[in-house]
Amino acid sequence: MPSFDQITDALAQQAIELPSWAFGNSGTRFRVFPQAGVPRDPFEKVADAAEVHRLTGLAPKVALHIPWDLVDDFAALRRHAEDHGVALGTINSNTFQDEAYKLGSLAHRDAAVRRKAIDHHLRCIEIMGETGSQDLKIWLADGTNYPGQDDMRARQDHLSESLTEIYAAIGEGQRLVLEYKIFEPAFYHTDVPDWGTSYAQVTALGDKAFVCLDTGHHAPSTNIEFIVMQLLRLGKLGSFDFNSRFYADDDLIVGAADPFQLFRILVEVIRGGGYGTGSGVAFMLDQCHNIEKKIPGQIRSVLNVQEMTARALLLDRKALDAAQRDGDVLTANGVFMDAFSTDVRPALAEWRESRGLPADPMAAYAASDYQSRIEADRVGGDQAGWGA
Repeated sequence: MPSFDQITDALAQQAIELPSWAFGNSGTRFRVFPQAGVPRDPFEKVADAAEVHRLTGLAPKVALHIPWDLVDDFAALRRHAEDHGVALGTINSNTFQDEAYKLGSLAHRDAAVRRKAIDHHLRCIEIMGETGSQDLKIWLADGTNYPGQDDMRARQDHLSESLTEIYAAIGEGQRLVLEYKIFEPAFYHTDVPDWGTSYAQVTALGDKAFVCLDTGHHAPSTNIEFIVMQLLRLGKLGSFDFNSRFYADDDLIVGAADPFQLFRILVEVIRGGGYGTGSGVAFMLDQCHNIEKKIPGQIRSVLNVQEMTARALLLDRKALDAAQRDGDVLTANGVFMDAFSTDVRPALAEWRESRGLPADPMAAYAASDYQSRIEADRVGGDQAGWGA
C-alpha cells in the first residue's frame, strides 16, 4: 500500500464545487425550515461558500442556479467571488418551477413552451460568458404521470431538437452536461431517467456534451461505480453531483448513507483518469441542509469526499492487479478492503496543518464567530430558499 506521503500531491489537486442553493432555506415536501443567518442574495451565498473554502481548501468554486441566483450585474458577482478567494462555477438551469412547465419543458408537446425553455437556456449560456463558467448543467423534471398521457417517443424527439439548438450556442471552452433522474416529480416515466438516455442524447450532440451523474438518482441496488467506469471509458462523464440518500433522492450529506459506495465510486474515478487537474470531470455537491446548519453541513460534505479520496488513492494497485490476474478472489477483495478500512483522519489533520489550514475544519468553524456574526447581521429582507 502506498504511504500517505505518496498521495499528498494528488490530494492537493482536489476541487469540489459548492452549490449556492445549499446555503438557502430548504426542507421536505411538507415544509421549508428557515434558519437564522441564511443568505438573502447570491452575494451572501458566495461569502458563505468562501468560508467553507477558507477552512478546508477544497471548494474553490460556487455553482449558481438560474433564476434563483439572478443578479443585475454578473460581472460584479464574479468580482465579489474573486475578492473572497473563490470563482463562479457551473450554471444550472431551472425549467421546473414555472407554471408553463407543468407538463414538461424541453420535451413539451407545445412548441411555444419548448421555445420558452430553450430561450432560458440560451440566457444561461450568456451568463456563463459573464461569469467565466465552463459548464451548463441541465436537469429536467420532464415526464408523465399516467400511461397514455403523452407520446414518449415524440417527447424524445422534442428533447433532441431542443438540446440541439441549445448546444449550438455553447461556446469555445464551454460544455453542456445533461443530468438524469430515475423518477420524481414525474412518476410514470421520466424523459431522462438513466445514464443511457443521457448518453444517447449527448453523444448525438457532439464532443462538447457530457453526462452528469448524480449519486442519488438511481434505483436501489444500482451499481453506480459501474456507471462511472463506463462513462469514463466512453469519454462522456462530464460531472458529478455528490449527495447521499437512504431511500430516494434525499440530497443528504455525501457519504452519510453509504461511505463504502463513495469509496468505490472514487476508486473508479481514479482508475479511469477522472480525478485531478485536467481530468475534465467536475465534482460538485448537490445537497440541501434541511435541519443542520448550512455551512458546517457543507464543510462535513467536502471532508467526507476528501477522506474517501485519500483511501482510494491508498489502494495498492499492484497487489490488486496481481490478485486479479491470479484469479485470487479473496486476496483481491482483501486488498480493496484494506484501503477502505485505513483511518486517514490523523494524517489528513496533520497535512492540513502543514498547508496552513485548520487540522479540524469543523471544530474551527464552531470556534469562530462567523455563524453568530451572520445571524446578527442578516436580519430583515427575504431569505434565499427554494425558488429564490
